[in-house]
Amino acid sequence: MPEMTRRKLIKTALAGSAVITLSGCSALPGRAGNNGPQQYAGAIGLPGGRFAVGAVSPEGNLLWQSPVDTRCHSGCNRPGTAEVLFFERRPGWSFYVFNSKIGERLHHIKAAAGEHFVGHGVFSPDGRYLYATASRFDAGEGLVAVYDSQHNYQRVNTLELHGTGPHQLTLHPDGQTLVVAVGGILTHPDYDRIKLNLSTMEPALVMMNRHSGKILHRFQPSHHQLSTRHVDVAPDGALYAAYQYQGPAHHLPPLVARYSKGRYEEIHFGESVQRELGNYIASIVAHPENNLVAVASPIGGTALIFDGRTGKVVEKAALADCAGVEALAGGDFLVSSGRGKLVRMGKGQPAREIASMAVHWDHHLV
Repeated sequence: MPEMTRRKLIKTALAGSAVITLSGCSALPGRAGNNGPQQYAGAIGLPGGRFAVGAVSPEGNLLWQSPVDTRCHSGCNRPGTAEVLFFERRPGWSFYVFNSKIGERLHHIKAAAGEHFVGHGVFSPDGRYLYATASRFDAGEGLVAVYDSQHNYQRVNTLELHGTGPHQLTLHPDGQTLVVAVGGILTHPDYDRIKLNLSTMEPALVMMNRHSGKILHRFQPSHHQLSTRHVDVAPDGALYAAYQYQGPAHHLPPLVARYSKGRYEEIHFGESVQRELGNYIASIVAHPENNLVAVASPIGGTALIFDGRTGKVVEKAALADCAGVEALAGGDFLVSSGRGKLVRMGKGQPAREIASMAVHWDHHLV
């Protein structure tokens, strides 16, 4: 969905009390790898241009809703605690920490002077350190800002990415390596979200030691306008990167890359499928229980699942404005759309709508 259309939808959401109806099943399945009570948190829009973060239960009930100052994008759970954190949408001037059980706001942390957040973060395995991608915007320098959650999220370190426009990051199963998507796109808050360097972009997938900041590997896509935006990692250490192509619309370059066993290679799904993705992927998730990987494209209105080992597409669905993806217990995926739909997809199973929501969530669910 075009950005202005999404904004209009968000601003008109929640005109009354939030209501979610489920069809096809009595409750959402649990998220893979999580044995505790299930819920999904996300950024939402309210009438009158107001915004919030909210959480929904598997039964379809809105559990809590907490106001925020501006539109948020994505977040992360703090391991071993009842805390969930959300970043403001790029350019994000702060992040919020909530009690994930009741929605009480616990912290509101501002970005450092001359910096802004870009919507994503990840915690260390013990839940102490938060690693957040950010931009030193006047210089166009990407970085990872490190915060100590045990000391009220005090800034304790800065790791230099030596690149422009970082976005999503995740943690390698080794617990020591950050995997960072560096989009290569220069923006500045004074110019809204205008892309200022499309002819000289230098995107990359970066692997970095989270303690020292040492860059261990830097992989570049096959074209300088393949902006590396989203990443995920499988339990066996295979990395997956998703691109957003900034070149001519009639080009159909590969939009997914995989790094495994010392090889970085790109996956092309074939002309017809590539066309359906609209040169834009908003989320990529490697399922922790099998070899499947799912992606969603709101521009193309397409979600698909492919075999991570072979790159073969095993399931595909048309879903308007789909963006969020989550792995579900049992091997399937949950895909969300900006139009309030939740759809379950799995290998050999046609996409099935399991919820229709009277709210419009932003790109990512936590």
